[in-house]
Amino acid sequence: MADLREECGCPICLDFFKDPVTTNCGHNFCFSCLSVSWKDVNSSFPCPVCRVCFPQRSFRRNALLQNLTEMVKCLQNRRSKRKRQEEHAVCQKHNQALTLFCVKDLEVLCTQCSFSVEHQKHYICPIKRAASYYREILEGSIESLKSNVERVEKVLSLQGRRSLELKQKVGRRRDEIHSEFEQVRLFLQNEREEMLKEIQIEELDVLSQLHGNLGTLTDHVSTLEHLLEEAENKDVGSDVTFLTGVKNVYQRFQNLKCPEPLSFSLQQYGFYLPPQYSGLDIIIKSFQVDVTFDLDTAHPQLLVSKDRRTVMYKEARQSVSENPRRFALCPAVLGSERFHSGRHYWVVKVENKSKWTVGVCQDCLPRNWGNQPLLVAGLWAIGTYTNYNYVTYGPKKTRLLPVVHPSKIGIFLDYEVGEVSFFNMDDRSLLYTFRDSFTRPVCPYFFVGTDPIPLKILPKQDQER
Repeated sequence: MADLREECGCPICLDFFKDPVTTNCGHNFCFSCLSVSWKDVNSSFPCPVCRVCFPQRSFRRNALLQNLTEMVKCLQNRRSKRKRQEEHAVCQKHNQALTLFCVKDLEVLCTQCSFSVEHQKHYICPIKRAASYYREILEGSIESLKSNVERVEKVLSLQGRRSLELKQKVGRRRDEIHSEFEQVRLFLQNEREEMLKEIQIEELDVLSQLHGNLGTLTDHVSTLEHLLEEAENKDVGSDVTFLTGVKNVYQRFQNLKCPEPLSFSLQQYGFYLPPQYSGLDIIIKSFQVDVTFDLDTAHPQLLVSKDRRTVMYKEARQSVSENPRRFALCPAVLGSERFHSGRHYWVVKVENKSKWTVGVCQDCLPRNWGNQPLLVAGLWAIGTYTNYNYVTYGPKKTRLLPVVHPSKIGIFLDYEVGEVSFFNMDDRSLLYTFRDSFTRPVCPYFFVGTDPIPLKILPKQDQER
């Protein structure tokens, strides 16, 4: 501290520098001190320390030295304050100087406190030794604290980027929602216009029938009036004349049938909009992927086609290579694709299989199942439980009751959002949606069962059918 004090002192006023300046010869002075020293000099300006002369007032401000001076002044003030505190620190209980330190309780003590019952069996040492020891510990933890600060700053930076990422994702989702609802609006508008055209055509058709029936009724009334007039004329003649023509009039009256009034019923108009109809169309068009079976994971009794899109169970066990990723007991196989981001859609044709399960799973899924369990971590799938009974497999068990028994299942994976949705492509309805968070890459999962009916992955061009 004395050396620092000397370095920050002006050689003229012997006090801390005030607005320090540096001459060309390298010596430092207060600006005011150097100005007073050169006050009566006009031609040659000597340095007050080394007496080197300069032809003009030549010096520069030294901001670094000013900062250093302020730091030394602060350090000196703190040291003086601490020293005064140490000199005047006394025990409030015994009014004695605090000179000892209890290592167990981390308390400053006076001599009388150290002999108390509370500290009799504790390690007591002088304050200076304890202060030196804990200062070393504190200095040793500085680097760790710095690294922690850097790590937290990185986390803050990452969190800031994730906030921006969230805004971008929300913006994309908002656009998708607007787009889907716009498609629904256009769909409803087109349906309304089409129905209005159909009911207008039906109205014209029924109106034409009504007009035709009205003409028939008018003709019938005219015939009746003619017969009435003829009957009245016959009645005024002789009996012979009357009886001669009554047969003709009577037969015509008996054969005359009154036309029935036309009744009509309008066709029932309506439409069926399956759940997420418009969204499913966007999914199919935007996120279709070609998925194939991974031969290295297929159970030995599963026969995979050359294009790796069809698989079926065989009684005969095939000779296959040893692979830790292969299913050993459960007749299942994984897809070749690994998804660690993005959105993906594919369709599996299950037809009339009695047992099947499709979905996604983590690649670290156990391969030694005797039969697939209903509840297991790392699996998100649906399938048959018994004949025509459907259930979810994975984090939770849920029974499904589809209106139409599915023969084709559409699977949509949204990795970032953490959703897996299953669609019945026979009526384009949503079967179920898992909502979870993915921490590892996932891949398509297929449980084939032991019936001989094949399970197929449809290529992209056939997924919309």
